[in-house]
This record gives sequence, C-alpha cells and structure tokens, in this order.
Amino acid sequence: MTTARLQLIDISKSYPGVRANDAVSMSVKPGEIHAVLGENGAGKSTLMKIIYGAVKPDAGSMLFNGQPVQIRNPQEARALGIAMVFQHFSLFGTITVAENVWLGLDRSLSLAEVAQSISAKASEYGLDIDPTRPVHTLSVGEMQRVEIIRALLTQPQLLILDEPTSVLVPQAVEKLFVVLKKVASAGCSILYISHKLHEIRELCDVCTVLRSGKVTGVCQPAQESNASLSRLMIGAEPAALTRHQPRPGAPVLRVQDLSLAREDQFGVDLHHITLEVHAGEVLGIAGVSGNGQRELLYALSGEDVRSSAGSIQMGEHDVSGLGPGERRQFGLHFVPEERLGRGAVPSLGLAHNLLLTRIESISHPRFAGGWIAVERLERQAKQIIQRFNVKASGPRAAARSLSGGNLQKYIVGREIDAKPKLLIVSQPTWGVDVGAAAQIRGEILALRDAGCAVLVVSEELEELFELSDRLHVMARGRLSPSIAAAKASVEQIGEWMSGLFQTDHAQA
Repeated sequence: MTTARLQLIDISKSYPGVRANDAVSMSVKPGEIHAVLGENGAGKSTLMKIIYGAVKPDAGSMLFNGQPVQIRNPQEARALGIAMVFQHFSLFGTITVAENVWLGLDRSLSLAEVAQSISAKASEYGLDIDPTRPVHTLSVGEMQRVEIIRALLTQPQLLILDEPTSVLVPQAVEKLFVVLKKVASAGCSILYISHKLHEIRELCDVCTVLRSGKVTGVCQPAQESNASLSRLMIGAEPAALTRHQPRPGAPVLRVQDLSLAREDQFGVDLHHITLEVHAGEVLGIAGVSGNGQRELLYALSGEDVRSSAGSIQMGEHDVSGLGPGERRQFGLHFVPEERLGRGAVPSLGLAHNLLLTRIESISHPRFAGGWIAVERLERQAKQIIQRFNVKASGPRAAARSLSGGNLQKYIVGREIDAKPKLLIVSQPTWGVDVGAAAQIRGEILALRDAGCAVLVVSEELEELFELSDRLHVMARGRLSPSIAAAKASVEQIGEWMSGLFQTDHAQA
C-alpha cells in the first residue's frame, strides 16, 4: 500500500470553554484532494493550523510521509513541504505583493526574480495580480489570489486551502480547480476546506466530516448529494428561504451621478454612478472583485466624504459630506467584507465590539453617567449570540478567538439588531456554512419585509439571485442599468460583469 502523505492520530486541542478537536484521526494519500467539512466552529481551521505548526496540539501524533513529526512552527512545516492559505490572510499591507511573497521564499532569489515568478504563475493560473502593487490597495478577492500564488510557488507536497474560493467569482473558481487538479496529478496532496458543497462534490476525492470537534464520517463526495452532505455536516438540511412579494416604498438611498477619482494609483475611478434603494427591497450589486465596489462602499458608508454635494441622499437628507457616525444617525448600518480590522477589533470582546456601531439612544443605551454600562452591553451581546447561533465562549470572547464564519454571523447580527433603515452588506455569507448562510439570508429578507432598504454587494451570483429584487453589475467603475432579478439570467449578468452593457454615460 502507498504510504500516506499525512496521517493524524487522535489529535486533540482545547481552549477555555471550547474543545476544538477531540481525538481526530485522518489519513491523506499522495495526490489526493481531501475535503474537511463541518459547520462553523466544528474545529476545521484549528486542525489545519495544527498540521501547519501554527497551533500546538494537547494530545495526539502526526506522521508525514510515514515519519513521525512534531511541527513546532510554520517555518518547519514549509521546510517539510507543507503550505497553507489561511482564511484570514497573513499579508503585510504596507509592502508590495512581491515583497510579501519574497518573505516566505528562499532568500537566494532576488526580488525581481520573485516578481517575475509571480507574474508567470498568475498568468498560468488565471489569477491576475500585479506584483508591484502595495497589498493595502488590493480588494479581498485580490488578496486571496496573492495567498494562493504564494503557496503554489513553494511547490508543496501538501497544500492546505482554508476557504480558498470564498471571494472568487465562478469563472475564477473554474480556473483554480483546473490548477488544483493539475497540482494533485503531479503528486501534491491537497486538504480543502469549503462550505460550498457543490465545490467539494466536483473537486474532492475524499471527505472527512467534523462535528463539534469530532470525526463523524468519511465519504466520497462525488457519490453524495448536497442534501446528504448537509445532513452529515449539520445533522439536517438547511431551511428553505421564504420569499414574499416585495412591497417597495419610498427611496431610502439615492445616489445621483456620483463620480470619484481613485485615491491611489491602484484604485478604480467611479464614473456617473446612479442608483436607488427603496424601503422594503433588496438591491444586489454583482461584479468581479476590484471593479470599484470597494470605492463605492467607502463613499456610501461615509469613509470617503469627497462626494459632491447632493450626490448621496438618505431620504430628504444630503449625506454626501457626512462621516459614518453621522450617517448612522439617519439609520445607515454597514457590514464590511473585512471582518477583522474593519468589522471588528480583534482584541476586543464581542460586547465591546458592539460600541463600534451603536449610537446613544433610548432603545440602545450604552452609557450610564459617562461610564460604559458593561452589564447592559454584555446582555445585548448575549442576545445576538443566541439569536444568530454564534459559537463563542460568551460576550467577553475576543473577536479574533471566533472562527471566521461565527464572527461573520456576529457582525451581521450586530447590524441587523440595530434595526437599520438602510443596511449595506458586503459579502454577507463569506466563509459561512450552509446552515448559517441560510439563516443570514433569511434574516436579511425578514429585514426587507419589515421595511428596511437593503443593498447587498456580493461576488456569489447564486446568493444575489436568492436575495435580490433588483440587480446592478459593476465593471471598471461603472454601474449597469438595473434589472429585475426575476428577469435576469446568469448568462446576461456574466456578460455585464465583463463590461458589456450600455449606460447613459457610456461615451463619457
């Protein structure tokens, strides 16, 4: 029999109040694409970090190519031939793509050689990226490409991918799958974490299922259905979305002829953006990452206040020059795509993270005589944790201690709990398991049915078709005409994502 590339024997790891891995055993063959499936908080990411040396297990043993190993840090893992792409990126924002990649490679290579290698690999894999760009100018989707290219450049024997397609559009996912199958055919083993069940069925040879830190099953995904994989993962199929006929009211957000020059050389200029979001409707914006979505969201949230007077209105109020706090007073709440750093302060507890987007009011009191009313704050955080089924040790748990999907549920829950008049959400279910994704989408539709205006920016077309009443597409800083979601097709939206649409300012 072929020696296993990786063998785990009774791996266990506990944190205060949480048993992340409970006697996990698993075997991965050379050239095998092996999925690890489980709901948010099931212990998948912890297990991958143990294999990569970023976390030390409490008990258990590991064999690599048949030899017992104790990997004390990621450097030792890379020396063995193990590479990992994390769900939360490990990139330095102040330096370039090439410099970030250079840090993890053989320093005998010059920076110019590394940049050339990045360009060659990016072209080969269809993951377009400029090695000279500073990382802080990249969108989340572009950062994902950098991480994948960096890992593949090390020519690993075992490649660990934690939610690698969460911010990639379908065309890019197809190209990535071609690459991964090619890498596996050359003998590299791949450990693949994803909540997208159709991806696992299409790509993976074997699937190990985790629930509450324990292995609950091993299967061949190609022989399973989405429903059967859901049952293995969460014990049930996710509830079907209930959609009611929309009853749009008055416009809550009006954007009129918004044009903005990019703030840095790698940004995207916005050209004549015009849109309306009505009370009681969900407006979706599709598009490939890096086409101006970030710049538009900065302008709408109030982080960029350069908009000309009258170009952004909420109801009868011109909010073009107002910052985020002032816009919240008019009922605008925003969920950014970057969970850690913008959506939440990593070192703060969940309760104190509530203070980021709460204004003082009778309905949401947070101060008492100039002091933070901690008990009241923790009580409110606990209600959000329970309502959105967030797996955390409690309201004092640091944001960075949560799995990506659980933190996403908390941040979305925090903004929905604020009872907004206008909710803007970027990538609402990025890295979230199928059950939690169904819950978040259901809450968004319930908010819309209660009269809230909702703007959703997502790179997942399936999600946008499920949620949206109307759709726009963003391409090269321009916005397509609006189309009713019921009348749109995937093919048409795909064409528009390539910029093939006409606007009133098409010749501008």
